Amino acid sequence: MNTNGNTYTVVYSTVIVVLVAAILATVAMALKPKQDANIKAETICQMLAAAQYSSMDELMEIGNENVLVKYQENIKEAYTVNLDGQKVRDLSIDPIELADNLKAQNDNMKKGKADKVELPVYVFSKEGGDITVVPVYGAGLWGPVWGYIALASDLKTIVGAYFDHSGETPGLGAKIKDDPEFRAKFSGKKVDFSAEKPFEIVKGAGKDNQVDAITGATMTSKGLSDGIAKWLVGYKAYLAAGAQDCCLKESAECCGGESCGKSGECCGDCEGGCQDGNCQENCAGQCREVEPTNVEE
Repeated sequence: MNTNGNTYTVVYSTVIVVLVAAILATVAMALKPKQDANIKAETICQMLAAAQYSSMDELMEIGNENVLVKYQENIKEAYTVNLDGQKVRDLSIDPIELADNLKAQNDNMKKGKADKVELPVYVFSKEGGDITVVPVYGAGLWGPVWGYIALASDLKTIVGAYFDHSGETPGLGAKIKDDPEFRAKFSGKKVDFSAEKPFEIVKGAGKDNQVDAITGATMTSKGLSDGIAKWLVGYKAYLAAGAQDCCLKESAECCGGESCGKSGECCGDCEGGCQDGNCQENCAGQCREVEPTNVEE
């Protein structure tokens, strides 16, 4: 074959391209299990960090296998729910199954495909109580932003949060992940479904359901804020039902200290506590076991 001819050049180039493509495909297939394991471990680290088990750095240092063990030791149950708050399916704990298709679920909610929405719920046991971790997803300045919010047993009080991004500006929008002081602002805040948005990231935050936006990162802050609000609204039916369930027994106490009736009238989204078994306004839905009291049925 004439090595100076066009035919030789075309054949040679084709062979090289095929060989390189085959090598890259083989390498990609060989590395995929490890990449998937890394992604799963990182996702679990984000949930555990939001639930305040350890910092993200501490969790990443212990290695993937130990992260999975820590998850299995502390997870109580995991499942998905629909927009009506009803359980759709359980997520396996051993082997660990995560519902990490957040973009697809975000698109389903955005496009109004309610029948396709499956929102993941992860319930952990910690210090004798339950911590419920739910994901959030939104659009930042340069790409998607996402994370996890951990709620106390009242399903309203935020225990902690962790956020990540695909390409926000270092020193500005990237602070949603890199700045622990920003994430710390979420602890102790409340989810409030009676407000226009159940939670907001805004300048000059002054309400229980607000935290201050990041200076110089207006678009990232807004994108994350909108994502949090949208996903919390998606969980509204589930969270409201869970807050009410905490008081569905006559030996429970909620709000201002009055005991609940068997129907739990003083819980849910009502305000102001309970009186004579009737709901006042703005009940926090926080219950604890007390000595049974005589309640008229």
